[in-house]
Amino acid sequence: MEVAVTTLLYSLWPLFALILGGLALRRWNFPGEAFWPAAERLNYFILFPALLFSSLASAPLDNPALPRLALAVLLALGGAWLALLLVRRLRGWPAARFGAFSQGILRFNTYLGLAVVGSLHGQPGLALAALLLALMVPAVNVLSVWSLTAEQGVSVRSLLWPIMKNPLILACLAGVLVNLAGVGLPGGSDRLLGLLAAASLPLGLLCVGAALRPQELHGETAALAWNCGLRLLAMPLLAYAVAHLLQLPSLESSVLVLFFALPTAPTAYVLTRQLGGDGHLMAAIITLQTLMAAASLLAVLFVLGS
Repeated sequence: MEVAVTTLLYSLWPLFALILGGLALRRWNFPGEAFWPAAERLNYFILFPALLFSSLASAPLDNPALPRLALAVLLALGGAWLALLLVRRLRGWPAARFGAFSQGILRFNTYLGLAVVGSLHGQPGLALAALLLALMVPAVNVLSVWSLTAEQGVSVRSLLWPIMKNPLILACLAGVLVNLAGVGLPGGSDRLLGLLAAASLPLGLLCVGAALRPQELHGETAALAWNCGLRLLAMPLLAYAVAHLLQLPSLESSVLVLFFALPTAPTAYVLTRQLGGDGHLMAAIITLQTLMAAASLLAVLFVLGS
């Protein structure tokens, strides 16, 4: 048991050190306020898509894990979404708050997820994670937009347009097409993409820390507590139950549960502000979940490994 805990700590602490490093650098105004938005854009539009593209371009798409993971995502996300709709009806939340709560429970920090998977499971885990992202990123984007516009009526265009222009989704689609075409990554392009991908995760974790807003944590104590508990504890339990129901192999179960145990995505704040949601509540949810995830992820991974 002591060896397992030590292994998990060795895998996780460098990742959260980078997050805290980003928070510290932002507070010290180094290298400057203009750096962080530019770094986020570089990562979001170039480095991170390169990681997803290269992972899917070389992934075995005939992997029998794909239909199993698709069914698992459908059951877990679908169950959580139906529960959210029921609670919204009972509590009468306006769309501004419902959108923040929904994103706090359904969305996930992709940078942290891939960093943890890569640290624990290496390339086989990253290949599975890329497949999982190809399934989950479009789904959570649709549900996030829907939840924030629940009182305005939802058009097909308003749901599909954020997906069609999402660079992560486009990278996944391009990687799948290259894979199916059988052309591979010739002429050293695999090395180029590997270098871009290697820069993505550490920069992404620094940006996660820089985006935290501890000053937003005052007020909303009860709402923050239950939302954090549902995302970091109840969602991985739901994913574990689905994995057990479908009898997923251990690696697939581990990757699925891990992604459902991640704190919500920092980009949820941007979407919330753009669509008129409760930005203060969303910022507080992101900050608290990210800070609490250091302990909750260790507990979830220890249970998975025991």
